[in-house]
Amino acid sequence: MGDIKPKSKKFVYKTKVSWVKEKKGILSSSGKPDIEIAVPPEFKGHENIWTPEELFVASVNACIKTTFLYYAQKQSLEFLSYESEAEGILKRIENRFIFTEIKIMPKIRIIRDSQIEKAKEIITLSEKSCLISNSIKSKVEVLPEILTG
Repeated sequence: MGDIKPKSKKFVYKTKVSWVKEKKGILSSSGKPDIEIAVPPEFKGHENIWTPEELFVASVNACIKTTFLYYAQKQSLEFLSYESEAEGILKRIENRFIFTEIKIMPKIRIIRDSQIEKAKEIITLSEKSCLISNSIKSKVEVLPEILTG
């Protein structure tokens, strides 16, 4: 992420997926709560259960946010809130499904009008530095709304 210089140059993240029944499973990782997952309804799966597609889009959304938090702290940006929605577009191209684009729409509420430009710079830097979006083929677009007060 930009100028972050961690002690290690390699990190390993492990997860486990177990089939439960039908088109449902459990996503787990040591020391964390399990997440019920399923095939989405669009593919004859289940409603109201997290899907890999949603988790994929959520991972980009969360990464933009955590990258924003890093740079906001580093550059002393005071903000009151950060909330973002994300939308991933899944298309069938040449008989394969692919996320062609992911839009992240953060609403960032800052304290002072004088920091609007700084907030814009930080969210732009976050878009460029997010390790998840830098690791995928999908086009990632961040469309921020900066509010004050």
